[in-house]
Amino acid sequence: MAKDIRPVFPEERLLMELLMGKAPNTYADASVWATGSRYYIDGTVKVLSKKDFEKADIEQIAKDVVKYKELLTYDSFELYTERFINANRDRFNYLVDEASMFVKETASRFKEENLIISFSGGKDSTVTADVVTKALADPSLVHIFGNTTLEFPTTIDYAERFRKEHPRAIFQIAKNNEQNFLNMADTIGPPARMMRWCCSMFKTGPITRVLNNMYRNQQVLTFYGIRKAESVSRSKYNRVEDSSESVKINKQTVASPIFFWMDIDIWLYILTTGIDFNDAYRYGYERVGCWLCPNNNNRDIFLTNIYMPERAKEWRDFLIGFAKKIGKPDPEEYIDSGAWKARQGGNGLPAAKDVKIRFTNCTSEEHAKIYKLSRPFDDELVGMFVPFGKLAPEMGRKLLHEVIILDTRTNVPIISIQPFNQDGYDYAVKIRTMNVANHENLQRKAGYQVRKFNACHKCLKCESVCKAGAISIVGDYYYINPDKCVHCGMCVDQKILCGGCMMDKYLRTKE
Repeated sequence: MAKDIRPVFPEERLLMELLMGKAPNTYADASVWATGSRYYIDGTVKVLSKKDFEKADIEQIAKDVVKYKELLTYDSFELYTERFINANRDRFNYLVDEASMFVKETASRFKEENLIISFSGGKDSTVTADVVTKALADPSLVHIFGNTTLEFPTTIDYAERFRKEHPRAIFQIAKNNEQNFLNMADTIGPPARMMRWCCSMFKTGPITRVLNNMYRNQQVLTFYGIRKAESVSRSKYNRVEDSSESVKINKQTVASPIFFWMDIDIWLYILTTGIDFNDAYRYGYERVGCWLCPNNNNRDIFLTNIYMPERAKEWRDFLIGFAKKIGKPDPEEYIDSGAWKARQGGNGLPAAKDVKIRFTNCTSEEHAKIYKLSRPFDDELVGMFVPFGKLAPEMGRKLLHEVIILDTRTNVPIISIQPFNQDGYDYAVKIRTMNVANHENLQRKAGYQVRKFNACHKCLKCESVCKAGAISIVGDYYYINPDKCVHCGMCVDQKILCGGCMMDKYLRTKE
């Protein structure tokens, strides 16, 4: 069998039969497994093609799924499941023993109270939670559930069941209650394959806030359900990651007990132990992240139209409206072909104008640039320079409202910032660097903060970057706490935050 094969539950089998034009329960007594849309029925391969999904009468199939649901039986499924478990008993024992040893050894490097399980409601995090809890014999571990607001209904239901079944677990929900996904998608465009801004804003950002509230500036160990076989990008991960360039939330060290497991191993564990899991897998979903993820394939979209028709229609209507707004000549074709998933940058979006850093060189002072601002100079902009050093407004020229930034080690002035009047700019700031070896490098980083000031859409990435928990978005205000900032420079490091602001990636245009 293929490494990414999965068992086909009766609910998915019924849908498969309907798509193949078969009578319900045609394969009720067969052994049915699948990988993607390739089905293995008693060893015979049957494939559902892209055209099968496109030409299907979704409305009729949705009615038939409801109509024939009462006819479904698990008798044969359970028989084949038992055979599968018995045939792979040694494999199961090896997987559990190896993963448990890894968990114990990795956890021994951290304080017990700094151990966390990342719980998404998917099969991988479900297995990880069970493996870790049993390995450490600790049912009171912290579980953090990132509710992106775009979860499958079955994921929310399963998370609630999980909490009831694990009453001693410390179950924290990370959710962005301040922003609405559709409103943000309207402003900066829907997420695309290479521009998934939603991950920072609705997942890692809220999780960072939970971690900051619980652990302040302490380093924590988070057990994740990441597997090497999932994708090309994840195949490059290490089983334990703690580098700033690899970890999305810098106060975390992440470790995966199931890193080397295949899909078939995940199902072997679930079926052998009999633990509860997300019902979306019964319907045929292979992954249960955000239901409208741009990485979803035609099969996922088909399933969503069957099981969540109202949400599917709302999302398609939104995408068509977006396509019209940015001037696509055939909006419906642009959406239905999936071309929107490959979009890059902020072409056609008004918000894109704020990403471009516009400046002129000052003719009266050396190493000084005058940057265009999208709004008036204020204390928020001044506060964005905390990472560079100590703010010393008392040393600046009061009539010019100048603020001096001092190097934290030498107490020597290195930056001067002041509001400025410049022809062609409604609002501007003059930034001068001094007493440094590399003026251009420092000016480039200063420009990153100007970009944040002009273009911030509260993606929360900066909060995740900061190990010290010094950065926070309070309402519409970007705040860096000078008492917490350790001046590590990560928030202005090109390697950590390309362009100094994630909006540079999401809204940059060819212009």
